[in-house]
Amino acid sequence: MSGTDLLLPIPGDPITAVATPVGVGALAVVRISGNGAHQIADRVFQKANGEAQALASSPGFLAHFGRLYDGEEMIDEVIALVFRGPHSFTAEDMVEFTCHGGPVVVKHVLQLLLDNGCRLAEPGEFTRRAFLNGRIDLLQAEAIGEMIHARSESAWRTAVTQMKGDLSKKLNALRERLLHSCALLELELDFSEEEVEFQSREELTRQVDDLRREVGRLVDSYQHGRLLSEGVATVIAGRPNAGKSTLLNTLLGQERAIVSHMPGTTRDYIEECFIHDKTMFRLTDTAGLREAGEEIEHEGIRRSRMKMAEADLMLYLFDAGTERLDEEIADIRAVRAAHPEVRFLVVANKVDLLSSSDEVMQKVSSEAGAEVIGISARDGRGVEALLQRMSELVKDLDKLHEASVLVTSLRHYEALRNAADALENARELIDHHADTELIAFELRSALDYVGEITGKVVNEEILNTIFAKFCIGK
Repeated sequence: MSGTDLLLPIPGDPITAVATPVGVGALAVVRISGNGAHQIADRVFQKANGEAQALASSPGFLAHFGRLYDGEEMIDEVIALVFRGPHSFTAEDMVEFTCHGGPVVVKHVLQLLLDNGCRLAEPGEFTRRAFLNGRIDLLQAEAIGEMIHARSESAWRTAVTQMKGDLSKKLNALRERLLHSCALLELELDFSEEEVEFQSREELTRQVDDLRREVGRLVDSYQHGRLLSEGVATVIAGRPNAGKSTLLNTLLGQERAIVSHMPGTTRDYIEECFIHDKTMFRLTDTAGLREAGEEIEHEGIRRSRMKMAEADLMLYLFDAGTERLDEEIADIRAVRAAHPEVRFLVVANKVDLLSSSDEVMQKVSSEAGAEVIGISARDGRGVEALLQRMSELVKDLDKLHEASVLVTSLRHYEALRNAADALENARELIDHHADTELIAFELRSALDYVGEITGKVVNEEILNTIFAKFCIGK
């Protein structure tokens, strides 16, 4: 189903919501959108000079100073900003009231609008209407949500790029080329009795190969894009009592994990994010690696190994003063061998308790074949050097070129993977001189998968999943 054939209802009933965070502030914004939004606003708004019916006849993008009234009772002094559809965020008539930011004031303003014909907006409903009314495509709608929730500069820059429509343009160009190939194959099917070939199989092969390469590049960009939006998955691994939870707290700058001298305190992984040198690290403190004594600890260790397998960067922490150094070295070797693709850094902890830690670190580096940095997670010694090295190790992962178009969403990645599979199937069918109908089916499938990303092909379930993640008021 194409965007022009979209069968989803486009509600025009007036909705309202608070568009600013809940809490005490200098100002708050309450917005209205939909049929009759201006008339509803006029029922409760009066200009400061006493003029009535100001908003329904107002040009768009014009602000009015006045007061809100519930009957004869004044609610607040506000600024009313008028938008006229289709030149608004939702492409509908809109009004935004900027009122004082106290929660009681905001509650009264919102209730006033509800009493005068609005209903409370659902999560993401303003953005959903912008999509359904053709103001933005689905990818841009998701980018708005990603920009709001961006926790690093890289994530923000990536979201802005997508909101501008750079990825949409590339996908739409891909879709146009697929449409062209599909149309020619459909013509062949219409004239099948005459055995007319509107496009040579050699030319079709070249086009399919070009499309496979372009889709493949977008699929490959997901690993990079995921890191920018979600952060570098950084796992702290090691034996119990190595100081993993203390290191987590030190890097975060807060007491996030319980620290105890009792082995096995961490039964499950703890995950938090922090930013260093503009790079976001998604830090995971895992359960200590050892033979578990009981079921709960065993499950914690299983989950730890699962997170280790998903890591982009692993910090293997060990107690520099351990009496079982050879066993630690064997463990380091085993862990590194099990995860050869992961960036790996050995961290010698508790160096503050040793008169000299250089010999220990050199032994580990030589026999385990790994880079070692000495720290004291307790007093912070060496932690800044550790952070610097972490940033250097992932520098290539977190580097965003301005010209880059990246895939950051799992939904987009899966759709592109499906499109790539369909194009691969089409290529094989062409090689085996298959019927035109079979080739056309695979190209139509690829067309639909690409269309799912921008909303050219969409269903209610996809929309509900996307916009449920938005806050009310956006």
